[in-house]
Amino acid sequence: MRYLIVHAHHEAQSLNGVLTRAAVRALREAGHEVQVSDLYAMDFDPVSDRRNFVTRANAQVLRQHDEEELASRVNGYVPDLQSEMDKLAWCDILLFQFPLWWFGLPAILKGWVDRVFAVGRAYGGGRWFENGVLRGKRAMLSVTVGGSAAMFSDEGINGPIEQVLFPIQHGILGFVGFDVMEPFVVYRPKSMDDIQRAACVAAYQQRVLDLAGAPLRV
Repeated sequence: MRYLIVHAHHEAQSLNGVLTRAAVRALREAGHEVQVSDLYAMDFDPVSDRRNFVTRANAQVLRQHDEEELASRVNGYVPDLQSEMDKLAWCDILLFQFPLWWFGLPAILKGWVDRVFAVGRAYGGGRWFENGVLRGKRAMLSVTVGGSAAMFSDEGINGPIEQVLFPIQHGILGFVGFDVMEPFVVYRPKSMDDIQRAACVAAYQQRVLDLAGAPLRV
């Protein structure tokens, strides 16, 4: 299987960094192909505007939809963005590795979505959800959150984690056609001792190795 990990954490020694490296190691040892887009290390530009394109549909007014449609038809994306689109098309399984910030994606990862999930490349022309461009592929979130599991439950102050992640899992990944798997959620990583941290890493390695048969999000 071919895995793309889009990693969004600015500190390499964070648990997010440890989990990504552990996943890469386990997957490659099992014979899988892996690419990693480490967005901070790449200094990825999250701003989506004319800098996406080498073509112009309209030089006077920027209509993102029109510019993306043209660029998708004529290969008019700048090389660094085209490279990320090629990785997305290449993979069988997409993993987002990130800390939950303000109940959503870090800005650099949201910007990756804004730029890479372009009209003509990830959706458009009625191709969404079950008819999505990326149908047949799988995706999973691996996310660290600062609060406890109880805080992200039906009775918790933040509401259930499934509700918090719904815009990402359904509105982004599901929209473009991915089969979305149950997320791997790590609660309060700063409170973990060495034994708990090692167990978390081992559990994540097993999860990524089992992704082909993992349950879909309900």
